[in-house]
Amino acid sequence: MPLLPALALNPTVAALSAGAALAYAVLAWAHQRLNAAQARSVMGAAWLLHALVLALSLFDQPPRFGFAPALSVTGWLVLTVYAIESRLFPQLRARWTLAVLGMLVVVLAALFPGTHYPTLRSAWLPLHWALGIASYGLIAAAVVHAWLMQRAEKAMRQGASLDTAMPLLTLERLTFRFVGAGFVLLSATLLAGWYFSEVFADHFVWNHKTVFSVLSWVTIGVLLLGRWRLGWRGRTAVRTLYLAAGFLMLGYVGSRFVLEVVLQRA
Repeated sequence: MPLLPALALNPTVAALSAGAALAYAVLAWAHQRLNAAQARSVMGAAWLLHALVLALSLFDQPPRFGFAPALSVTGWLVLTVYAIESRLFPQLRARWTLAVLGMLVVVLAALFPGTHYPTLRSAWLPLHWALGIASYGLIAAAVVHAWLMQRAEKAMRQGASLDTAMPLLTLERLTFRFVGAGFVLLSATLLAGWYFSEVFADHFVWNHKTVFSVLSWVTIGVLLLGRWRLGWRGRTAVRTLYLAAGFLMLGYVGSRFVLEVVLQRA
């Protein structure tokens, strides 16, 4: 499959992508020079432009999807979670990191817009995609919170000021809430995948995507069980979460990257 940048496909999407990437870049570059209100305004503009890019790309006819649009949706969901939480917890500070993340996923989705799906075997198949992407977003949000939790823990051990950081226990609770919600949606995703496989292929297909997704589901289940029964926290919990997120990333994004970029196949 030849690589067709969004510029050659849809000028509106290309212009909005450029605007979103530029807004994220401005926030990443000038975040220390902006006050809280200005930073929120720039982040809001970038978030809105990003949302418009996703809406025009995902609801185009015929629909187009792939590894980079999946990363773009996941990044946007993480930024949505941050926008809500920063209102509830003003001390939360991760704008620079998330702005860089937003810029990268927007640019990547513009360069690799994915594959056309001219026909769908079922009108309900997009539900399977939506559940999968939502689980990606929740697990990614859990990873971001786990990273923030590690930073807060390291600062506490070094005796650094925590005036601009969320309380460690609050970060831990939020991390596991996102892990639990992501586990529920990932379970629903696997069940929907099994259903569509049984209906349209007469058997469940064990491919790379399925294997890595099941490995991620098992790893998250072990993490939640360890948290419940053994009180897992700190480094053990975070490393297990990173492992589960790595499996999940390899499941769809990894396999589609190999097909679309390495093998150049639809």
